Amino acid sequence: MAKNESGTVTVRLVKGLRGTQSRHRLSVKALGLGKLNSVRTLKDSPQVRGLINQLHYLVKVED
Repeated sequence: MAKNESGTVTVRLVKGLRGTQSRHRLSVKALGLGKLNSVRTLKDSPQVRGLINQLHYLVKVED
């Protein structure tokens, strides 16, 4: 997982949500991602890392 010096992580939604589990859709919403290719910079915490690990097939962690 890419980690900036400032303790943040940037996440991009790279795959659509059609056909995914409902709890995965809720996790995407919890990360603050909405539409395809939306990007959020979040504080790097164990909770955020857990959501990213759960959604590894939908999101991309950017530098």
